[in-house]
Amino acid sequence: MTLEDELTEKLRRLKEAALLRRLVVRAGGVPEIEEMGEDGSLTRLLNFSSNDYLGLAGHPALKAAACEAAARHGAGAGASRLITGHAPWTAALEADLAAWMEKDAALLFSSGYAASVGTLSALIERDDVVLSDRLIHASLIDGIRLSRSRVRRYRHNDLTHLEALLKEVREREGKTRVWVVTESVFSMAGDVAPLQEIVELKTRYGAYLVVDEAHAVGLFGPRGGGVAEALGVLEEIEVFIGTLSKALGAVGGFVAGSQSLIDWLVSSARSFIYSTALPPAAVAAAREGLRIVQEEPERRRRALGNAAWFRDRLEALGALRVAPHFGESGAPPFVTPIVPLIVGSASQACRVSAALRARGILAVAIRPPTVPDGTARLRFSVSAAHSPDDLAHATEAAAWALEAAADEGVGGGTSGCG
Repeated sequence: MTLEDELTEKLRRLKEAALLRRLVVRAGGVPEIEEMGEDGSLTRLLNFSSNDYLGLAGHPALKAAACEAAARHGAGAGASRLITGHAPWTAALEADLAAWMEKDAALLFSSGYAASVGTLSALIERDDVVLSDRLIHASLIDGIRLSRSRVRRYRHNDLTHLEALLKEVREREGKTRVWVVTESVFSMAGDVAPLQEIVELKTRYGAYLVVDEAHAVGLFGPRGGGVAEALGVLEEIEVFIGTLSKALGAVGGFVAGSQSLIDWLVSSARSFIYSTALPPAAVAAAREGLRIVQEEPERRRRALGNAAWFRDRLEALGALRVAPHFGESGAPPFVTPIVPLIVGSASQACRVSAALRARGILAVAIRPPTVPDGTARLRFSVSAAHSPDDLAHATEAAAWALEAAADEGVGGGTSGCG
């Protein structure tokens, strides 16, 4: 069998299981996006699949900053940071991020994925033990795998299970280095980790804590610093991972922590060392997004208010298959912009997505392996840019689509999956 034959057979199996991914040409932002059909036709949809939580990606100030930076400094950085790519504007953004996170220093990466993979693989050693939440993001999982350390997964947001594992490791292995790895806002469930309690446990058992706040920075806390800031535990987190690509409206990832941590990553994080620096336009846009996040708290209040209304309305309309918005362990009831409708099978999620598209709503189906088998879902991402009319239309369309998609003919089978 040739390679082409092998790949064709694998693709056929994915398609049969409603797990085949395909690229769909789309352009726009929030609240509206245009989707191009195979015949070149354009369909305008309300976008509920973007991570642009504050509507900053299209903000005039970010666009102006990006244009000015490109005009003055060029389109690209030209080299990695350790060669000639460490520009004054890059250093300035890192200083801004460190001050925002109340840490000694910060380090930019080309993406949030690169930040997670590079940081965990550089810090964690083979003899270490990692205790990770069962639902952490793929970037964290991959970073842990590259470290070749010993891994134990604790049940999602289950403090009792986490403590049992911490106690077991300490009783068996004494001074072995232990890392606890979690997200603050979980990207596919929209619930929140009980960070105060996790901090207490990691302190009691002498572990280090890594928190990925990609879906929280810009949204929570007095200055938008995330869940850790909101709960007053920023100082207790050894490794803080964030992104510029979601609420801040730009692109890139970052890590914040002690000066020693950042110095070590500069010398050992392969995704940092061997990547070209972020282009001037992206850095300028991120600095402007960071400024707006801190100076305009009404944006996050609007985003979270929209999310709370949307969730409540879905429940009132009978679309009750909504994931909880906080962990069962007793975490505070943070309402997040991620509102998942758990459907079940991948094929059914695709049908619901297609039915929503027929009503003018883009809500992309999320399927395994991104989520566990049997929990395929529509992940609605609510933004400050959505109007009351947008939200009302989406909730009514969702209630209709869940019922209509029970008929497999609605939406053209799995055509709602992209």
